[in-house]
Amino acid sequence: MRPETDHPSRGRVSLPDRVRSPWWELGRRVLAALAILVGTVLLVYVDREGYRDGNDPTNTLTLLDAFYYTTVTLSTTGYGDIAPVSEQARLVNALVITPARIAFLVLLIGTTLEVLASQGREMFRVSRWRKKMDEHVVVVGYGTKGRSAIETLLNNGYERSAIVVVDPGLVAMEEANRDQLVGIVGDATRRGVLRQAGVEKATHVIITTDRDDSNVLVTLTVRQLNPDAWIVASVREHENVPLMRQSGADSVITSSDAVGRLLGLSSMSPMLGSVMEDLMTYGEGLEVAERDLLVTEVGKQPQSLPDQVIAVIRDEKVYRYFDPVVSLLARGDRLIVVRPAKELPWAPRPGTHGEDLADED
Repeated sequence: MRPETDHPSRGRVSLPDRVRSPWWELGRRVLAALAILVGTVLLVYVDREGYRDGNDPTNTLTLLDAFYYTTVTLSTTGYGDIAPVSEQARLVNALVITPARIAFLVLLIGTTLEVLASQGREMFRVSRWRKKMDEHVVVVGYGTKGRSAIETLLNNGYERSAIVVVDPGLVAMEEANRDQLVGIVGDATRRGVLRQAGVEKATHVIITTDRDDSNVLVTLTVRQLNPDAWIVASVREHENVPLMRQSGADSVITSSDAVGRLLGLSSMSPMLGSVMEDLMTYGEGLEVAERDLLVTEVGKQPQSLPDQVIAVIRDEKVYRYFDPVVSLLARGDRLIVVRPAKELPWAPRPGTHGEDLADED
């Protein structure tokens, strides 16, 4: 019978592993074992008057005898030829050496215990992650589109801990964990899997699977679980865009059409194609960005601003910069601009130097 946590309707949380060298782990355990051994030897040697050697009762224990007694005691061999006889030595054996023996044995069988303990540790990590996860981004699908979307989020200031990947493939989830991302192994069309990803608390959901029908079903399920999340979905065919919007997607990207248009532009005008590719590539040349309107920009025309304004967002609607509705900018507006990807001395980036923002308040 399949374990409950692996059921396809629930999904399984997969947290990124802490990257540690196996030699570091081995060295840590060896040093701990040596510390216990050396400490016990010194303890026995300091209190050597309280021990007697059955083979030579008249002689006091040497350092070699203390080492011999420690090894056979910690390994529970216990030949009995050397034994504590004074009350002090017996008390030290009961309160110090016996716990040291237990610790030494734990180190010897540490590999087995590590496997058992790791399950409990993983449950604790998942529980702690669930408590912290809030207002995060859920990315459904860790293929080329999903990885590119996550890379863009990271480049724009998102923390890896604020992103959750959902994918049914174990290989994809291993790749996500190697990239230090939390993942849910499961089918995102299932309610339980999306709940495992905390979709009810997510602010954004990005859907990037390769099947339009799956994307529609995931969108419907996400919208039912979280009416307020901003859903961005990809579709392969343009004819499925209306269906995706009816399903609850706020933004729909047609992958095949976008690639086709870029290919067409590049064939007719290679320079225009390179500019379009530049706009879609983060960190180099030009970038498309959304920013707040500044107090000093209120009442101005979009064309007069330092940034190249291409659209204005007003009352949750997008207007082109030449639309008469936004001929003069007003408080509460947001701007879609084309600007240098990196600030240059001759091209400062408004809104990034602590200027007063012209919000509605």
